[in-house]
Amino acid sequence: MPRRTATMLASTLMLIALLCAGVFINVPYSEMSPGPTVNTLGEHDGEPVLQISGRKTYATTGHLNMTTVRVTSADYKMNLVEAVYGWLAHDNKVVPHDTLYPNGKTEEQSTQENAEEFSQSQESAKVAALKELKIPVKSWVIVSTVVKDTPAEGRLHAGDVIKAVDGTTVEAPDDVAKLVTKHKPGEKVVFTIVPAKEQAAAEKENRTATKTEEITITTAKSADAGEQRAIVGISAGTDHTLPFAIDIKLADVGGPSAGLMFALGIVDKLTPGNLTGGKFVAGTGTITDDGKVGPIGGIEMKTVGARDKGAQYFLTPKDNCAAASRDVPDGLTLVKVDTIDDAMSALTDIRGGNTADLPKCTKS
Repeated sequence: MPRRTATMLASTLMLIALLCAGVFINVPYSEMSPGPTVNTLGEHDGEPVLQISGRKTYATTGHLNMTTVRVTSADYKMNLVEAVYGWLAHDNKVVPHDTLYPNGKTEEQSTQENAEEFSQSQESAKVAALKELKIPVKSWVIVSTVVKDTPAEGRLHAGDVIKAVDGTTVEAPDDVAKLVTKHKPGEKVVFTIVPAKEQAAAEKENRTATKTEEITITTAKSADAGEQRAIVGISAGTDHTLPFAIDIKLADVGGPSAGLMFALGIVDKLTPGNLTGGKFVAGTGTITDDGKVGPIGGIEMKTVGARDKGAQYFLTPKDNCAAASRDVPDGLTLVKVDTIDDAMSALTDIRGGNTADLPKCTKS
């Protein structure tokens, strides 16, 4: 056999062997890729994404698309060949497995967490939208969670309304921690609450809850190393009553990143005219009750997915601008937003064709 032929054969066999080995070698990585985009102004699986009753709504045109990212499951074992292919692929991103599933989080745990974040993002989007429209929303501070094996366990319950701590009226969730930490561990703190069942009954009967209870709890020392902070073992949150019904119908989506686009969709449906002027706008970002837009993960995948569907503009959280600007899909303009007010102003410029005035994301 000629030497050149023998060398080519040996090289080919070695390459085949390496490829075969790569298929059987697992690596601790996961993959992210562009997921579906859904128009919040349109329908999904045959029904409107945003359903509003008890308030006049208006016809809308154009797109206000929320965007998603697909990720490999927690128990998926990526092999070396797949990892190399993912690294080379333009539209995919390979990341350490622990980035998506930290501390050995299971698929079930991740799904549950994403579902809870998605539900909370919907509620915040509704509140932010109504506040943007100056529509009054009733709000109150509640016990959000109770930590197991802490002084509050069995004394306070998720959904209890916190009216006061030590007689001081509570206006915001942060007030609770400030009032509790005025104490030293081992001291008593008094919570004035409306029990969750009473609050639920009052809401159902459309009345103000009047039954209150005083719960005295002995504080404990924080478990954090070196901390002498007093705790009772709860986290406080905010609950709301909306003046009319807003329902978001979108299954098989998780996480908090659609908050901004849901809020804008609600505003559009509750106001005459069209926020987009018929343009295709997509975007992402978490949102707080007060309309603050926060960063999300997988921004590069979301811009690709949005452009593939035809988006011309992409509302980008300010803190994601640097990453998103590294590789912008052709024909897509990244618009920097930090609040729902920023997004509304940007939509005014887009609708009016004043694109030169848009606050665009730029490479840092």
